[in-house]
Amino acid sequence: MLRSRTPTGILRNCNARFKSPIQSPRSSQSDGVNKEDLLREIEELKQKDLDLDREIAPFLAEGYSLEELEKHISLLHEYNDIKDTGQMLLGKLAMIRGVTTKELYPQFDLELTD
Repeated sequence: MLRSRTPTGILRNCNARFKSPIQSPRSSQSDGVNKEDLLREIEELKQKDLDLDREIAPFLAEGYSLEELEKHISLLHEYNDIKDTGQMLLGKLAMIRGVTTKELYPQFDLELTD
């Protein structure tokens, strides 16, 4: 007599409807996100876009191109990253020496506004 490898109870569950563990976008609306909130967020983003256009307009009027403005912004981000790294290193050095970072500034010919 041959025995079945799977119990009959499991076979019944194989025919059950598949329920995905990943929720569809439709089900996310039932999680508290409603259409009004999404529309309000879209309007806020549109307003922010208009504000940024107004902020950029004077630079374009002076003859700057968008590419040039983007390059300046990129360079400013790079400068800020380098400055943050320098501040972090000064802080670590100050901690090792047991002094304040303010006391290290003259040793490296830095102004307090740097």
